[in-house]
Amino acid sequence: MAKTTKSAKKPRKNARKESDKTPDEMRDAILDAALVHVPFDGWGEKAMRRGAADAGVTEAFARLAFPGGTSDMVDYYLQRLDTRMTARLSKMKLDKMRIRDRITTAVQVRLALNDEHREAVRRTVTWVAMPGHAELGVRALWRTADAMWRAAGDTATDYNHYTKRAILSGVYSSTLLVWLQDESEDYAETAAFLARRIDNVMSIEKVKAKLRDKTGDLPNIARILGKLRYPEARR
Repeated sequence: MAKTTKSAKKPRKNARKESDKTPDEMRDAILDAALVHVPFDGWGEKAMRRGAADAGVTEAFARLAFPGGTSDMVDYYLQRLDTRMTARLSKMKLDKMRIRDRITTAVQVRLALNDEHREAVRRTVTWVAMPGHAELGVRALWRTADAMWRAAGDTATDYNHYTKRAILSGVYSSTLLVWLQDESEDYAETAAFLARRIDNVMSIEKVKAKLRDKTGDLPNIARILGKLRYPEARR
């Protein structure tokens, strides 16, 4: 009687076990899988648990990838959007544009990236508005505005560094809220709103420039106070 042998299955090329990958290497895969569930479950334990399962890892492994839990995952998600926005902007000839056009382009690129997971963005806005999450939301918003200004070529290190980012944070956040409700074709309403906000910002910058021109010869109050506090600075 002929002996039958079972043909062994050949291992797939490039196949990797979960243990072969570090938690950091799996962060993107887990996040992408979780984003599918966020529109329905919101940001939380359920979305992370389902994302881990869909990514083919255990919940414990997912927690190693995001040791801070949901907060860590949301922060990484927003930071990844900043990174992708910067990468896209780096391929554009922003240096050939006016400042207002550079900033407009930066906001538009970020919104285009948001469009890939619009409902997840809506859930994110709701999540950061909850008590206990505001600090993360403010920090992430500032980081986004900073990335936009840096991509636009801003190198300011004085008080303008902070005022520019504070103003752009307001522009982007308000435009984002309009975008989330916008059902017009090609987000025409959002584009019009953004244009108006940028006009307002440019008007403020013109006023600031005029004030600097008029007060340029006035004593530097901060320097005077510094000398009063630190007498050795007078030398």
